[in-house]
Amino acid sequence: MPNDWTPTSWQTKPATQQPLYPDLRELNATVERLSRLPPLVTSWEVDALKRHLAAAAAGRQFVLQGGDCAESFADCESSSIANKLKILLQMSLVLVHGLKKPVVRIGRIAGQYAKPRSAEMETRGDKTLWSYRGDLVNESDFTEAARMPNPQLLLRGYERAALTLNFVRSLAEGGFADLHHPENWDLRFMVKSPQAEQYHRMVASIGESLRFMESLAGSRVGEINRVDFFTSHEGLHLTYEQAQTRQVPRRPGWYNLSTHLPWIGDRTRHLEGAHVEYFRGIVNPIGVKVGNSIAPEELTTLIDILHPTDEPGRLTLIHRFGARKIAQSLPPLINAVRRTGKTVLWVCDPMHGNTESTSDGIKTRDFANIRSELEHAFDIHQSLGSILGGVHFELTGEDVTECIGGSSGVETSDLPRAYKTLVDPRLNYEQALEMAMLIANHSVKINAK
Repeated sequence: MPNDWTPTSWQTKPATQQPLYPDLRELNATVERLSRLPPLVTSWEVDALKRHLAAAAAGRQFVLQGGDCAESFADCESSSIANKLKILLQMSLVLVHGLKKPVVRIGRIAGQYAKPRSAEMETRGDKTLWSYRGDLVNESDFTEAARMPNPQLLLRGYERAALTLNFVRSLAEGGFADLHHPENWDLRFMVKSPQAEQYHRMVASIGESLRFMESLAGSRVGEINRVDFFTSHEGLHLTYEQAQTRQVPRRPGWYNLSTHLPWIGDRTRHLEGAHVEYFRGIVNPIGVKVGNSIAPEELTTLIDILHPTDEPGRLTLIHRFGARKIAQSLPPLINAVRRTGKTVLWVCDPMHGNTESTSDGIKTRDFANIRSELEHAFDIHQSLGSILGGVHFELTGEDVTECIGGSSGVETSDLPRAYKTLVDPRLNYEQALEMAMLIANHSVKINAK
């Protein structure tokens, strides 16, 4: 840990994307309560994830990170949580089968309650109110009371995260992921998916291999009925992150125990800013979103600050450019990282750079552009001798219509039918599973060259 760092030293730096609370005494009292509550994750889980990420950076494992753009408190119920876990399990099964390597499952879950916004205020007609910044900060209803930042929502976010994590752990540890019964992962609308037949053929093949192994061993394969599952969220609301930052017995340094993998967004990675100051001091593996606005020299300085000792698994760079700009923007960054002599884990986020709006003002993403950016990412990393060690998706296990395209045939006219997101559009279940199959197939083609 840096000698000049404390969990509150970020407060001396310029902080962007932070809500302005009307009552600072209430905010401070809430933070004090949060700091005394039990941690949401453990330090040994955090350290275990760091080891997995180090293996992914070396090409021995692959990271699947996915979930909601912004979680809703209202979605903290069993079927919604189970569906998110199901789609990530199914996608990881496809990736394991195609990539022939272990997959590290990381959900954007149990804490993804705050979102950056382009403007502090929102105007509708003749009324101007605070922008909705996620359920951790305020409410989405366009009323003065709902949009006022409320410190009590920090406690509610902690409680919802704890409930979500408890259910996820129970499912992951209790046989929900048992490969002997993959039918438990099916979602009710899978029967109409164009990917269903291919998926079930693959599951049948895995089942036959599993039974063959068990026949040879004379017993069930151990540990095949459970999976490791980690959480992540954007560490945007620094007061909330600070409240769950603590030291633990027999381990040096300070851990953020609100999540396993916090990340810095593309809008808040300022070299002299509060977010970089906070993140440089925590022990967790950390991620940084990098896009078209970052110069190679800036990235090099950022790595010096956040990754000074080249600790394996410490730093993940999540690149997001858009299908039209990745060929120009990604190679200079890969070369800049190579010049530092340090190892990072590269992950592709093909979602955020491909956001567009329809003529009616509805935000969406085109499946073809998402696919194109992802395929370009694999090809560019391979051509430069680099390793793309993971993917990062905004997705849901629900049958929504928020992104257009893919085999499910969602068109612009279909968007209002099931457009549920409060912030950014997500891949639905069918589109997410198809994306996993495309990654697996693309990897097979690359390896065959």
